[in-house]
Amino acid sequence: MVGAGKSISKESKPDPAAPLPASAPRLLSGCCAYSFRKALASKQMTMEDFILKGVEMGLEGVDMTVYWLKSTDPGYLAGLRHLALKNGIPFSGAACGSSMVQADKAKRDKVLDDIKKWIDVTDALGASHLRVFGGDLPSGATEEQAIGWIVETMKTACEYSGKKGITLGIEDHSGITQTAKVCLEIMRRVDSPYAGINLDITHFVPSPGEDGYAQIEACVPYATHTHIREVFDDQQPIDLDRVWRMFASAGYKGYMSAEFEGKEDPATGVPKLVDKIKTLCRKYSTV
Repeated sequence: MVGAGKSISKESKPDPAAPLPASAPRLLSGCCAYSFRKALASKQMTMEDFILKGVEMGLEGVDMTVYWLKSTDPGYLAGLRHLALKNGIPFSGAACGSSMVQADKAKRDKVLDDIKKWIDVTDALGASHLRVFGGDLPSGATEEQAIGWIVETMKTACEYSGKKGITLGIEDHSGITQTAKVCLEIMRRVDSPYAGINLDITHFVPSPGEDGYAQIEACVPYATHTHIREVFDDQQPIDLDRVWRMFASAGYKGYMSAEFEGKEDPATGVPKLVDKIKTLCRKYSTV
């Protein structure tokens, strides 16, 4: 109740139809199929089961790691897409294992063809993001050469994916992309609106002047999807609240997807991680 002599003007009320400021964060809870890799690999779980598990956990999206798709047959992919629709859960993206660091031109061409194949699968699923890898530095190759190979492949792949409205996110995974410096240089040189970083918060190799947190923060403006775990690769615990503040401050809009690799049984470990993610998303999202 408004006190005597006080009133609320129309001007003071927020307009629910007004667009959010460009900097307003929108953090969505998600989970990668990789979190259930053992059950999926042993066929104790199907990708259909994973979709329904995401619904059960109250997620806002699931990431379809393509390793466990039964096939790329259009009918099968359409069935997964329909199941997701009927259960009200979108795909935050798909994730393939294609690695672009290849010294041999013929091998780079083959990787490009493979990425295009998974772009088509992502499109058939109705998703808008595909994770790709950089890869390990070949013996005798320089970092500069490797970056050049990635840029060459990713530029062409983004031209293809962009026509379908699909963004490619290169992951800061083991190998050449384990430093923010390399990831940012790739983004600068690819220079495409359909290129981004699939930002796994755990994998950066710390340097004397730049720890894991500093490298996460440097890459957040280019993040198009994330993978969330609770420990760095050296098993040091991650301050997830600190990480969420970085994403919120940068106005990130997208998925914070659990990628569970803990020792606990995923049946109980994944929901625990997901609950932490959901809590932090509620805490730091504008809407």
